[in-house]
Amino acid sequence: MKFRVGKAVLSFTLTSLHCLSAFPVQAQQYDLVIKGGHVIDPKNQINAMMDVAIAEGKIARVTTEIPSVQAKQVVSATGLYVTPGLLDIHTHVFYGTQLDSDYSGGYSSLPPDGFTFRSGVTTVVDAGGSGWRNFLEFKDQVIDRVKTRVLALLNIVGSGMRGGPIEQNLGDMDPKLTAMRIREYREIVVGVKTAHYEGPEWDPVDRAVEAGKLANVPIMVDFGHFVPERPFQELVLKHLRPGDIYTHMYLYRLPNHKLPMFDAEGKLLPYLWEARKRGVIFDVGHGGGSFLFRQAIPAMKQGFPPDSISTDLHVGSMNAGMKDMLNVMSKFLNMDMPLPDVILRSTWNPAKEIKRPDLGNLSVGSAADLVVLSMRKGQFGFIDVDGGKMMGSQKLECELTVREGKVVWDLNGISHPEWEKMPIPTERPEPRHRF
Repeated sequence: MKFRVGKAVLSFTLTSLHCLSAFPVQAQQYDLVIKGGHVIDPKNQINAMMDVAIAEGKIARVTTEIPSVQAKQVVSATGLYVTPGLLDIHTHVFYGTQLDSDYSGGYSSLPPDGFTFRSGVTTVVDAGGSGWRNFLEFKDQVIDRVKTRVLALLNIVGSGMRGGPIEQNLGDMDPKLTAMRIREYREIVVGVKTAHYEGPEWDPVDRAVEAGKLANVPIMVDFGHFVPERPFQELVLKHLRPGDIYTHMYLYRLPNHKLPMFDAEGKLLPYLWEARKRGVIFDVGHGGGSFLFRQAIPAMKQGFPPDSISTDLHVGSMNAGMKDMLNVMSKFLNMDMPLPDVILRSTWNPAKEIKRPDLGNLSVGSAADLVVLSMRKGQFGFIDVDGGKMMGSQKLECELTVREGKVVWDLNGISHPEWEKMPIPTERPEPRHRF
């Protein structure tokens, strides 16, 4: 085979063409590679400098060196931390405009996409906003319409968390119908919630446990009022099963909302160790009224940390001491919890608690939900729900959030080219991040 180029004649044989084809241009097999970050993935016991490759919305590879030419897009994470997307198991995102509905389609809940990605959260669990009666409304109004992965703990009250007398109605607490709804939507509903009960009966807890048994899911308890007829010690030692979750573990509000943690000398009460040994899960559930440093700091010093870190996100808590997931995580950093342990309690531990081992990790083949975090150094103040301040020297900040392989939050543009390098548009461009 001959080709004339000017006066020269180039001669190729089929064999020589075959040899040339043996050296193809490097294929771009990954959609996105996060390079040079410090990867912390507790499930897979990774705590090292690594690259993370993403293809078709999944984690494709996690290793020490992935050539940039193999990726369509490369993001430098030098000097930053790369972790699984954060998983917040106590939030209120059944938002709406219904009157007298509180956290169940009312004004107290929040639209998740506005408050998740900017904090590195890719999955939230709505903690009891809906019950079996109005779960389908929640699914249609929120779950099916947002980009955040939204799961649910179904309230044992069929009408959900609408506040006031509605949540005190023992006649609307039906374990069988609750379990039936859970079985219908197992991919979304991950447990049962009981909350805010003020009476002396154990019925709300016991009926929630019965629903949990019928559907084979854990329950989460917000104990409501602490009354003599149902002491907290009995809750965690007798009524809850291994794997059931008590949220608001550092609660201290007088007169009827105080979790008994210490004796007169300030020592942690032994029953808490016994409850943890039984397998009861202790979750933060910070919220607007359920986290005091006078409880958390002594408990941490005596070796009683949370099993999982969660926010109890709602309109009141986000504008008070809680703020967001990273603020709560930073509080524990400044209470001397090592960063890998903070990440563990914000990713893999909560994933296990809700029986979703597909979440909270960077295993190859899992959904590419990840976050790039910076660690700011300086002087920072952290506030509890009573207005008390703790000073700290480090604070986590979200640089980049990726949800199923797509960048959904980029604080400082690390996934974007400099403007001078952008091509001049020939027509009106579509938004870069159309979800």
